[in-house]
Amino acid sequence: MFHLLPSKKSKIQIHKNISGIVKPSRMTLLLGPPSSGKTTFLQALAGKLDETLQMSGRITYCGHEFSEFVPQKTCAYISQHDLHFGEMTVRETLDFSGRCLGVGTRYQMLTELSRKEREAGIKPDPEIDAFMKSIAISGQETSLVTDYVLKILGLDICADILVGDVMRRGVSGGQRKRLTTGEMLVGPATALFMDEISTGLDSSTTFQICKFMRQLVHISDVTMIISLLQPAPETFELFDDIILLSEGHIVYQGPRDNVLEFFEYMGFQCPERKGVADFLQEVTSKKDQEHIRHEGSL
Repeated sequence: MFHLLPSKKSKIQIHKNISGIVKPSRMTLLLGPPSSGKTTFLQALAGKLDETLQMSGRITYCGHEFSEFVPQKTCAYISQHDLHFGEMTVRETLDFSGRCLGVGTRYQMLTELSRKEREAGIKPDPEIDAFMKSIAISGQETSLVTDYVLKILGLDICADILVGDVMRRGVSGGQRKRLTTGEMLVGPATALFMDEISTGLDSSTTFQICKFMRQLVHISDVTMIISLLQPAPETFELFDDIILLSEGHIVYQGPRDNVLEFFEYMGFQCPERKGVADFLQEVTSKKDQEHIRHEGSL
C-alpha cells in the first residue's frame, strides 16, 4: 500500500556525450550561459564530483585514470566560494595551505630561477621582486613560494592583516577572492580548475590575476581551465583555448583565434563593436541566436 503513489524523483542529465582533450601547458577559458554545467564539468575533471551524482565514461591524465594516482596532488579545484579561517592573516593562510598541500617542485624552480638571475646580473621585474627578497630565507621552503604568490596576486599589501569573517573585520571581498586562488597556487598541483574566480572582482583585477596565471602556465608547465562569466576583451585575449558549454554539450573546443571563424561557418556572424566573449555567451543561448542572426544580416 505504500507503493501506490508514483515517485516524484526524476533523473536530470547534466552533461551528454562530452569528450575532448585538454592540451598541457595551456590556459583554457570555459564559457557558457547560466546552468550550462560549468561547475559540474570542472568538478568532474578534478575528481570532486558530489557523491549523489553518477558519472559514466573515463577521465585520464596522460593516459592514467584517477585510481592510478593521487588526484589531490596533481589537480586542484578552486571554488567560487571563499572559505577561510578569519583568525589567521593572509600570509599565515597561504603558509598553512602550502604545508598541507606540499610545495612540490615549485620551490626548486624558484630558487633555480633566482640563482640564474644572480649569475647573469639580471634585475628582476618589480612584479616578481619577491624572488630576490626571498633568497635570504633559508630552510623555509613554503615562505619562498608564499612570498611569490603574495606578490603576483597583489596580496603583499595586506599580508599581515587578518582574513576576517562575519564577526571580525578583515580584508576586502576582492582580496579574499584572490586569497582563495592563492591557496591552490602554493601547492604542487599542475592542473588547476578555477570556477568563477572573477566573482566580486572588478575587470581590472580580473585581468591582472589572469595575466599572472598566463605567466605561471607558460613558465611552470601548469595547465589551467578557468571559468569566467563575462570576461572583458583584454582578459579574453589572454587565453590560449576556448571551451563553450551549452545545455550539457560542448559546442566548441579549440584555439581562441579560430572561434569566430568556426561560428561564421555555422552561420553566426559576430556584430561589429561587440566583444567576442559577449558574442560567444549569446550564441550558446537559444533565445539569443535569432537576435544574433538578425544583427549579422544587417
